[in-house]
Amino acid sequence: MAAQLKDFFDTALVQRLGASLRAVHPTFDERAFRRRATDGLDALELLDRGRHLMRAMHAGLPARYEDAIDVIERSLGPVGNIDAVSGMAPFFYLPHTMFVAEHGLAHPARSLDAMHAITQRFSCEFAIRPFLEQHRELTLARLDGWVTDPSPHVRRLVSEGMRPRLPWAARVRWLIEDPEPGLARIARLVDDESETVRRSVANHLNDVAKDHPARAVEIARAWVRVPAREKTVRHALRTLIKRGDAGALEVLGVSSARPECEVRGAITPARVKRGGEVRIDATITTAAPLDAVIDLVVHYVKARGQTSAKVFKWTRASLAPGAALALTRRLSLEERTTRKHHPGEHRVEVQINGTRFPLGAFVLR
Repeated sequence: MAAQLKDFFDTALVQRLGASLRAVHPTFDERAFRRRATDGLDALELLDRGRHLMRAMHAGLPARYEDAIDVIERSLGPVGNIDAVSGMAPFFYLPHTMFVAEHGLAHPARSLDAMHAITQRFSCEFAIRPFLEQHRELTLARLDGWVTDPSPHVRRLVSEGMRPRLPWAARVRWLIEDPEPGLARIARLVDDESETVRRSVANHLNDVAKDHPARAVEIARAWVRVPAREKTVRHALRTLIKRGDAGALEVLGVSSARPECEVRGAITPARVKRGGEVRIDATITTAAPLDAVIDLVVHYVKARGQTSAKVFKWTRASLAPGAALALTRRLSLEERTTRKHHPGEHRVEVQINGTRFPLGAFVLR
């Protein structure tokens, strides 16, 4: 059986974490920490394991927050390469970020100093949210300085930490209602030398688009005038493109008018069991030249029998009159934590520049 992400926080990691703290704070009771940290650990999921280790750290560190966070800072390992980091290794510092978020709110200036250091090992995008909520002006002032920080990890935190709809993070209501403070700061990062920072900028604008689509399109229209920003703009508009938003399509240089084309195809097999897959073939022909953004739409059956459309990016293509564009895609129906499959007829469509064309259906048994 494949290892689960939560298993990263195991007994070996507990030993490493305890050793790193004792190395800089000799009175840290490493044995007691290991006992607390491993007690009940196996029953917990990923984030709860991180929180469990954070509480074990807190029990063994100095009672005074300033002293405890000093130990944590001195225990940090080397900074990683932001554009090369992959895998679970940075999660070693998840408990450290949780420590600041849970125990540092009464000491905002010192906690922001600590986040500056910790985020260069593991992003403090979750930890900074309560500080944006409870210490808004102080945190924004610090973020202003971080926009030009030498560390790309820190610059990324400016954008990622202020994302209005950061996945799995606590909502900061004012960031959703008023995107302007975030937009002002990502405007200074859109040309950042780090691809990872620019990716965060695109994700930030994509979040804004979910609640303020016209404002997001306005920003994208201004940004796309610089050719080097095209990739960032495409990624930032992905949600609006899937919705068929006319303004977003216009920014990418395509028309939102209903295209004069014909879509034919096949879905095989017509009946499939959960855990299997279907092959989707589509052929598109057009009567006039067409610059097309093409997406796949699957209407998944939900638990109560209703359906919900999921749009998948497919391709972008330029079609000549009379020419046929053949596309193929395989759709997995394996169970995932993010999607449970239910039996019934699943309709399939091809979306071209925001207009949907029926392709067929398959039945999930």
